[in-house]
Amino acid sequence: MFFLLGSFYKIEAQEISQISIEQANQLARQNYPMVKQKDLIKQTANLNIENFSKGFLPQFTITGQATYQSDVTRIDIPVPGFKIEPLSKDQYKVLADVNELIYDGGVIKQQNELQQLNSEVQQQKIEVELYKLKERVNQLYLGILYLNAQKEQVALIKQDIQIGIKNMEARVENGVAFRSNLNILKAELLKNQQRIIELDASQKGMIETLELFMNAHLRKDVVFEKPNIQSSSVEPIINRPEIKLYTDQSKMYDHQSKIIKARNQPKASLFLQGGYGRPTFNFLKNQFDFFYIGGIRFNWALGGLYTKKNDNQLAQINKRTVDLEKETFLLNTNTQLKQQQSEIDKMNLLIASDEEIIALRDSVKEAAKAQLQNGVITANDYLTEINDEDQARQSLITHQIELLQAQINYQTISGKQ
Repeated sequence: MFFLLGSFYKIEAQEISQISIEQANQLARQNYPMVKQKDLIKQTANLNIENFSKGFLPQFTITGQATYQSDVTRIDIPVPGFKIEPLSKDQYKVLADVNELIYDGGVIKQQNELQQLNSEVQQQKIEVELYKLKERVNQLYLGILYLNAQKEQVALIKQDIQIGIKNMEARVENGVAFRSNLNILKAELLKNQQRIIELDASQKGMIETLELFMNAHLRKDVVFEKPNIQSSSVEPIINRPEIKLYTDQSKMYDHQSKIIKARNQPKASLFLQGGYGRPTFNFLKNQFDFFYIGGIRFNWALGGLYTKKNDNQLAQINKRTVDLEKETFLLNTNTQLKQQQSEIDKMNLLIASDEEIIALRDSVKEAAKAQLQNGVITANDYLTEINDEDQARQSLITHQIELLQAQINYQTISGKQ
């Protein structure tokens, strides 16, 4: 019983009764599968760095061999009272080699730093993809707001039609109007109800899609908050995730020169080699025995010096390519911002004009309402005025949503959170 109550409470806790566009984007981001890749990238980088760092630990190698050779070194000079036994042609050896790096020219350090930079680049690529999710969520959210406004407008039209029906019914009962006029109004009311059915179905599909993105359940009476966008005359600072991606990539190519330099440095290591076999280091002793040797090794691979200059140039070319991509991105982004600002200015002018048109249409409709009641005009004439006002209000709704869309696009393009 307690388990069932707990499960019921958990389901209820997931329901949302009021939501904003910022909350919708936040929930969609948290639920998007791609966001989990960031942790995997970080774990991969940490494991690689840990592996690189183990390069300074002693490295053990065990080898063994058994050979037979056609001849061996012999000393054929007779020495009175001393006999030198020749080596056996079958020889055996088991070696244990321990090598510990003490100086690598900075290769491991630079590899660790490069791995960290690469991890940041990969994670930022995820951020770029996640940012595209905002556009999809914003479109869904604004689509739902648009349908809400449409439903409110349809409800207003329904009231006007019902008022007309009530007046016409009274006139029909008094014998001063034809029933056909009443039927015209009733048919229009049915069409109005059909519009509500269509709008509800469209909105239901959008809400269900938004729920999938957010992994949350929206109540039937959920309130979608209208975004409050503050306009600013100040030139925006572009803060898109792509900018950081270009910066991270540039840092990574800058670091390539450090890697190239480190790889061409001399290396030094300690070594210890021990084993058991025949012959040992004493070739005059043809017996199985233990042996060992230890010391310090120094090596400097000079082959990389041939390509060092070209390698550095390639790194700089890659860096320059990234810089040009960044410049192109900024140019395109600023162009898009100019277009969106022009769209915002246009919509503000259209909305102001819409409001004037609605005021005029509303006054004409109210006059038509009185004329219908007095029998001066027909039901069709009355519906014409209602539809004209409806078209004006539909135009206002469309322009208001388009203004919101342009304002949100402006913020999204600039990277404003």
